Amino acid sequence: MASAYCAAELRRRGAEGSILLVGREPDPPYERPPLSKEYLRGASERADAYVHPREWYAENEIELVTGKSVMALDVEQRVAKVQGGEEVRFGKALLATGAMVNLLRAEGAQLDGIHYLRAFGNADAIRADVEDAERVVLIGGSYIGCEVAATLTALGKSCTVVMQEQVALERVFGAEVGRYFQGLLSEHGVRFVPGASLAEFRGEGRVSAVVTDGGEEVPGDVVVIGAGVRPEAMLARRAGLEVDDGIVCNGRLETSAPGIYAAGDCCSYASARYGRLRVEHWDAALQQGRYAGQAMLGQEEGPFDVVPYFFSDLADWASLEFVGYAPEYDEVVLRGSFEDGAFAAFYLRAGRVVGALSCGRSEDLVPARGLIESGADVSARRAELADPDADLFELVG
Repeated sequence: MASAYCAAELRRRGAEGSILLVGREPDPPYERPPLSKEYLRGASERADAYVHPREWYAENEIELVTGKSVMALDVEQRVAKVQGGEEVRFGKALLATGAMVNLLRAEGAQLDGIHYLRAFGNADAIRADVEDAERVVLIGGSYIGCEVAATLTALGKSCTVVMQEQVALERVFGAEVGRYFQGLLSEHGVRFVPGASLAEFRGEGRVSAVVTDGGEEVPGDVVVIGAGVRPEAMLARRAGLEVDDGIVCNGRLETSAPGIYAAGDCCSYASARYGRLRVEHWDAALQQGRYAGQAMLGQEEGPFDVVPYFFSDLADWASLEFVGYAPEYDEVVLRGSFEDGAFAAFYLRAGRVVGALSCGRSEDLVPARGLIESGADVSARRAELADPDADLFELVG
């Protein structure tokens, strides 16, 4: 996805050289959020998620190679070796290798019916497998576990979420907000097994149950694991680029080798606002891809400084949006109420807004972004921040 936006930005800004986009998946670049939502439930087609239609690449003189990987990168000679043996010389390059799912090692992990979700093929396999299933177990209480549980519950499946967390989504939103979303899922029939780690899978040839470290056996005909991802940085590491929880980049998204950039899930860049930052969300790939195209042409305006944004849908029951980056905060100010399902939660650190979540109050996101960008101290104005009728733009200043 980041590569597709980079290529489009290059052409939009007048780049005349040849552009080669290589990806190991069989499809052209696509957006991943639908995989756990509308695509998984059969409400959209593959092409609906494509960043650009297939024909767009030829129309814009971009060579698209799918189903192949770049196997090696010679940063000194500026040569990329493509799977199959072809060697391609380049002037500048973007590494947008994304991330890989974390695989759980447990007894029975080889049984049929156990799935991870990262690509179209995974979503297709899950959809086919749950067709005749009655019970589905989700491992992990974060985005994938909760989104897939919502999607499959809406399709009539009985879903149970086994999670290490005490409250769903608490690692990203905190316990108070997490309890709201967990309660919403529970109201629609999702069962939760909190504070539990996977011990083993049981079954004869095919999974029939998940066993927790506490000994509880959770029956399931299908299991979907959402255990997070890790950056795919093998190509960069083999090329001698600096790697540390992703491909290390400066504020211009340039790696340790001049003229070679990184974007998306694999990119760990120097942010003036947040320090070193790696963001795994859809909007990061989009924004970083565009910026990398500008940087390749020397047309960027300052370092990359976009406040992160992402969204998540839980079936048709709730949509949430988040701006900022708040791994650490010391206070949450609630605006609106959980009771009517329309609220915003502002995450403060030392009196300053570092992140904001909106559920049914999208209008609060623009001023929230302004508060994050300005770094305004709102310590003395918490009452206004919490008042759903107050004008947040007045706090931005």
